[in-house]
Amino acid sequence: MVESIEVGPGPCDEESADIGKADFPERNRAECKAFINLIKRVLGEPPEGALLYTKSNHGHDYGTYREVAVKITATNPDDREAAYEYAYRCEGNSPTAWDDEARAELAQAGFPASVEA
Repeated sequence: MVESIEVGPGPCDEESADIGKADFPERNRAECKAFINLIKRVLGEPPEGALLYTKSNHGHDYGTYREVAVKITATNPDDREAAYEYAYRCEGNSPTAWDDEARAELAQAGFPASVEA
């Protein structure tokens, strides 16, 4: 059984892409990619049976928005336990602000992050 735990579109103390803006789809994708990389730098790579990915949500009035999630694919009980521990660590302890590397990644994608958050 494949399950996923949502983490969010970016660090909670940072402004994220505004779904009403023209550049929203591209900025939202760039922020999710940078957030995945940031989580991996801070919390480590996902264990066997867990995958950080960008999840698309189609139920919004203004269109599709994306957020980072952890997909649990492990079937072995030990791997499932480690995958869920990682997923809940990502959900509860993910970085709250962009680091310098994430800011550079966003700037390179054409979406500089604001300095104050």
